[in-house]
Amino acid sequence: MSLQKSKKKIHFIGIGGAGMSGLADILTEMGHKVSGSDREMSETTKYLQSRGITIFEGHAAENVSGVDLIVYSSAVPKENPEMTQANKDNIPMIRRAEMLGQLMMKKEGIAIAGTHGKTTTTSMTGQLLIDAGLDPTVVVGGKMQNLQTNARLGSGKYFVTEADEYDRSFLALHPGISVITSLEEDHLDIYKGLEDLKKTFLKFANQTMFDGASILCADEKNVAELAHKINTPTTTYGLGSEADIQAQNIRFENGKTWFDLSVKGIQKGEFEIKLPGNHNISNALASITVGLELGISLSVIKESLATFKGVQRRFEFKGEAAGILFYDDYAHHPSEVSAALNAAKSGWQNNIVVVFQPHLFSRTSDFYKEFAESLKIADKVILAKIYPAREKPMQGITSQLIANEIGSKVEYIAENEKLTDAICASVKKGDLVLTMGAGDIWKFGEEALKRIKNV
Repeated sequence: MSLQKSKKKIHFIGIGGAGMSGLADILTEMGHKVSGSDREMSETTKYLQSRGITIFEGHAAENVSGVDLIVYSSAVPKENPEMTQANKDNIPMIRRAEMLGQLMMKKEGIAIAGTHGKTTTTSMTGQLLIDAGLDPTVVVGGKMQNLQTNARLGSGKYFVTEADEYDRSFLALHPGISVITSLEEDHLDIYKGLEDLKKTFLKFANQTMFDGASILCADEKNVAELAHKINTPTTTYGLGSEADIQAQNIRFENGKTWFDLSVKGIQKGEFEIKLPGNHNISNALASITVGLELGISLSVIKESLATFKGVQRRFEFKGEAAGILFYDDYAHHPSEVSAALNAAKSGWQNNIVVVFQPHLFSRTSDFYKEFAESLKIADKVILAKIYPAREKPMQGITSQLIANEIGSKVEYIAENEKLTDAICASVKKGDLVLTMGAGDIWKFGEEALKRIKNV
């Protein structure tokens, strides 16, 4: 089905998801009649309504009446009533990843993959191309603070997107430039283990166009090992001496970061980002490498990075009350937790109180010991109950597993209703509170912030 020949009525099942909402927004901008459904209304669905998209709260067979095409996410169960009705009515259905791949085919794709860092790196890269006057199309799995949206349709030739490895979705993409930021065990409900992940990431990299380029993080052992197996020319970036593009002489202060850039041994001056942590330097280096590959001047790259405001829920500053700083982060893998907490430790001298909500029973079962080790970086740990998302409870799998491994300086709050009280009771002037997780933990941090402000 060609989306160029005529305008279509396109329905999204699970339209409120981070990846789905961006595509819906772009297709609307292209002139298609878009509708969508989700379990409940959210800020995202309200925004989409304001864009002229018809939103249905809840899933029902009648929601797909008269549509030409259905887009669904990997999280939608096959017994969904809208999918059932679509099968009866012979309505074509494609996965979100396939729709993303079709849209990318119209332009020159830049796809950014990795276990961690892909959302921030994609946002940085998209903003860089905007600042360079290239007017790209951008699709990200989080709200870009500079643009206050997670997607934009540009008139330029480049299509910048986050490439998600979950359910092997990124294999629907054939970019001109591929980036791999990191590669670790995750999504073990989909992958058999690390070797399976490596093979899949390699396949993704080898789908880069023959005249394109692959950009790899040299600091990540599992990524670096792929370099000699990739068919296209590769460029590496990192904090280590073996990388082509390096950050040197790194300095942190009050949440900002400075580093000196070296490009294949040649010093290129000082760069600044308004984000803390080595992981964000790595994200910036990936974006710089893409910019250099496209021929963007270093002066434009430097200015763009210095004015990049970050991504919602990626070490996002929420506010200050009674001398207590509140931040929020999406980290939901042990390495991400470590990176965020180390960033907090390096960027501030404050006492760090982390409020962590594990995401998925399966991930908690696989990594509870690793989560505990990562969380020990904080001065105080408050654990919420597991956010189940798409999963059903697993026997014996609770946040108590993590608490037991941490031992001291941890408090497990098994009832969400008591979480705000626990946060307020645990913090004092000079603390930095970091809510963390891929679920709804941010709500409790915001409630605590409001309550302390009103005291």
